[in-house]
Amino acid sequence: MASMIKEFAKGIWKENPVLVLVLGMCPTLATSSNASNAVAMGLATTFVLMCSNMVISVIRNIVPDKIRIPCYIVVIATFVTVVELLMKAYAPVAIYQALGIFLPLIVVNCIVLGRAEAFASKNGILLSCADGLGMGLGFTIALTIVGIIREFLSAGTIFNIHMQCWDSGFAVLGQAPGGFIVLGLLLAGMNYWNMRKAQKAGIRYIPAPDFDCRHCALCSWDGKMKKQPLNKK
Repeated sequence: MASMIKEFAKGIWKENPVLVLVLGMCPTLATSSNASNAVAMGLATTFVLMCSNMVISVIRNIVPDKIRIPCYIVVIATFVTVVELLMKAYAPVAIYQALGIFLPLIVVNCIVLGRAEAFASKNGILLSCADGLGMGLGFTIALTIVGIIREFLSAGTIFNIHMQCWDSGFAVLGQAPGGFIVLGLLLAGMNYWNMRKAQKAGIRYIPAPDFDCRHCALCSWDGKMKKQPLNKK
């Protein structure tokens, strides 16, 4: 039980896919123009993450290594089709149309395939379910925060409820550049928090080098960051 809680909790903060791992940027920037769309996208991705992790965990020992990636993609695509049909049938039309192409593009979302390859293919069904749920909720929380900020500052509403703060806000935050601005400020705040936390502990915070484009090694990253004493250069 303790290990399940640990795997679940890491996706909320320590290894948040948006604020720490900086993954899934396309849906994060494109669907977070308001909070409702952000929540819908996050929940859809959470469903796919959790279900695909569980299935991949079950079949991990019978799938040959040479074809594991195509098999994982087929599993993920199946659940993406399910969630897309469910949203088309039951979600509000405005939200379904706003998400548009980004629903089927969950198939190639690096968060989903990354967790399948890095975790579900190496662990049991319960731990894989906890990992998928935690990562999905972390993704949803990050999207919702970005969506609330952009919607409030651009239109003066939260979840389409008018806050009576202003009638005409900062329109740019509701457009594509606004997503980069808000997300950049959140990432800067997250880095500042980590550096302050490391400073208080007497260590120097250095992000894992595997996170740059030249040394992409998501599947082999063990979730640990390098720590050095403050008095060392």
